[in-house]
Amino acid sequence: MAALLLLLGVFSVLFAAIYPVQSTPASHSHVHIVYLGHNNGLSPSLTAQFHLRLLSRVFSGPDEARQAILYNYSYGFSGFAAVLNSTQADTLSETEEVISVFRSRMLQLHTTRSWDFMGISLHLQMQQSSSRVHLKYGADVIVGILDTGVWPESESFRDDPHLGPVPSSWRGTCVGGQQFDPATACNRKLIGARYYLAGFESDLGPLNTSGGAEYRSPRDRVGHGTHTASTAVGSVSPNSSYFGGLGRGAVRGGAPGARLAVYKVCWFKDMTGRCSDADILAAFDDALHDGVHVISASLGSPPPLSPLFETSTEVGSFHAMQLGVSTVFSAGNDGPDAAMVQNVSPWALTVAASTIDRRFPTVITLGNNASFVGESFVVEDMKMPLVESSSVFTDGTCTFDQLVNRTAASGKMVLCFSTMGMVSSEGAALAVYAGGGSGVIFADTITRKSTQDNFLPTVHVDLRQGTQILDYIHVRSRQPASVHVSPSRTVVGRTPAPAVAYFSSRGPSSISPNILKPDVTAPGVNILAAWPPKSPPTVLPLDKRSTHWNFDTGTSMSCPHVSGIVALLKSIHPAWSPTAVKSALMTTAYMLDNTGDAMQAGGTLKAADAFDAGAGHVDPLRALDPGLVYDADARDHVRFLCGLGYTSAQVRRMVLPSPSINATCPSGPSAETEADDLNYPAIVLADLGGTRTVKRTLTNVGPRRDVVYWASAVVSPQGARVEVWPRELAFCAGRDWAEFYVTVTPGKMSRGRFDFGEIVWSDAFRHRVRTPLVVSVANLPDNGVGAGSGARSMDGHGAADPPSQAAA
Repeated sequence: MAALLLLLGVFSVLFAAIYPVQSTPASHSHVHIVYLGHNNGLSPSLTAQFHLRLLSRVFSGPDEARQAILYNYSYGFSGFAAVLNSTQADTLSETEEVISVFRSRMLQLHTTRSWDFMGISLHLQMQQSSSRVHLKYGADVIVGILDTGVWPESESFRDDPHLGPVPSSWRGTCVGGQQFDPATACNRKLIGARYYLAGFESDLGPLNTSGGAEYRSPRDRVGHGTHTASTAVGSVSPNSSYFGGLGRGAVRGGAPGARLAVYKVCWFKDMTGRCSDADILAAFDDALHDGVHVISASLGSPPPLSPLFETSTEVGSFHAMQLGVSTVFSAGNDGPDAAMVQNVSPWALTVAASTIDRRFPTVITLGNNASFVGESFVVEDMKMPLVESSSVFTDGTCTFDQLVNRTAASGKMVLCFSTMGMVSSEGAALAVYAGGGSGVIFADTITRKSTQDNFLPTVHVDLRQGTQILDYIHVRSRQPASVHVSPSRTVVGRTPAPAVAYFSSRGPSSISPNILKPDVTAPGVNILAAWPPKSPPTVLPLDKRSTHWNFDTGTSMSCPHVSGIVALLKSIHPAWSPTAVKSALMTTAYMLDNTGDAMQAGGTLKAADAFDAGAGHVDPLRALDPGLVYDADARDHVRFLCGLGYTSAQVRRMVLPSPSINATCPSGPSAETEADDLNYPAIVLADLGGTRTVKRTLTNVGPRRDVVYWASAVVSPQGARVEVWPRELAFCAGRDWAEFYVTVTPGKMSRGRFDFGEIVWSDAFRHRVRTPLVVSVANLPDNGVGAGSGARSMDGHGAADPPSQAAA
């Protein structure tokens, strides 16, 4: 009975974990973040004094204000986190010095072979005519991981004498704590570690550290942070595998020569990681002070999305961009529904998840010798009775509340269908386990079928296979049905890949639809990486197994893949801006799988489009030499911020001052600057009511200064006519940039449908610069209001988009 109660408790916690964590209802005060823009070049102490004076306006005096402050953000930007009631927050939001005040939320985590699949082999060197492009595996680039911490003893983070001394640019530290000694934990690989708890504990109470439930230190309890760090920059660990030798090979990060700095902002709560906005922003501030080159954060919050400058991730990444630091985010795991993508700011990279060409086929042989091939992580030969779910669960739904009794499935393998009660494979496995079962055959739709370790052996099959197995059980009604499950095998290179994962969050952005999100896709399904041996692979309390390497799935896994690639690019092109790095990844991405067919969009039967995969699947080798990039400087972002509705005074406090930058927003009709005016590596026209022209600027970063590119392909979205002028772009030593214009005209009557095209620039030296083009023609009446009537949608700041007829 105790085991059943434990399982019921696990289920209730898992169910509760779906929803955002709320502060204690009895409290009238909550953690708020007060964002003030850049820090005007002031020292941290002077910035903190200013914060205290500002906060004292809503308290009785400095002492009371000082007690309310949790964090002062004073390095990369200016702001603070404090415990405020709604009246105090409203008062501060109306203060002239303040750009935004927002309540700190709890964000969630987005939870081997992949690098070889993308063409980065252990011994690869690129031979280019320029001779300066050489794969250095991210040498001395510092990657900051904002996650659940790190297991420092892992082989992925061992001290490596080949790395050389810690880079002189590093200004960070290694903070000690519970079971984390800086003298032994940090080394030439793991060069820094910090942890942040003030926001978490203010909202959720004291951290539970009893019995190893968590560590008040940078040590990882969840496993998520160790996995993502290993994926991004982990050292090479030969002959590594999961249980049963599955996935055996050399596990490594994308940039094994890079250095790692860990910022623990997520904590084990309700069987997952919870991350406070206030803590995340403090980590961003420290990371920018410490000297990281790349920030990787596999976390977020599902729609409804907050305005861009009312969330820690977007504020932190904006100031990181200004300081030359690239930020990479996960897109979220809420697919395949449209407009569920998270982390949608234009200054960060947002990564979708896709598959690789590795499978784990598992042979199922029924008592009548009929065989089926499913997928699983079964490590032992299994022979047992086979029953359908209706013999174990009252209505056939594999859930706790329908369980007949706790011995109903004793010693049996149970056939469960996802379509009966819309149960997940994890839920079915736990429910069968509670009934004494020994395994599950889980039948799911062909668009959602996946492989994962559910603690109880679970073989995944499609609905057709599941139906045939069910027919066998029914025919064998006079004799007990039986099944033989063979151990799973690892098969590489025999399945079409990549395909966008069914769970990967899709575009368009729900607050800035004219900015393409996600940006790219990368491997995120069954990724093998480092794992804390004291954390079970499923994180379930009843799972007593221990492993040093674990498979995990989610955009949380695809995000560090791209972070590792960004570290590679930074090591070879240290002068490139974050926007240039993003452009290189987007314009060289591809939309075909390894069979030459169109990449499939998981969760559907259609080919992937730009809202599924962004610009496409990342190609690290091509990104090293993209030929041309779309770069964006502070002037571009001034226009973008003005278009969002921020005032000139606010923009001047947000954008780092420069003599060459005019931070004054225009007045009159030109003030309505659209998001498509930003020099982004994609063109999205989300409300095309009439002809519109947009401008883009390309910069030559190729090995040849004198070169000509031509528009080798202009694919118009269905129902739109696209013209590109000029059709040739000439670059020379004295002029490394060129502008072009794209005019799009509706060719049909429509509303609310998105169509997809592309523009490709090519030279004579195999460079191919591809720009996705997305158009939604909106010229049919909507609720009696005609297109072009001046009706406008609202963006994330509450500012209105300009009329669709306006030229960009």
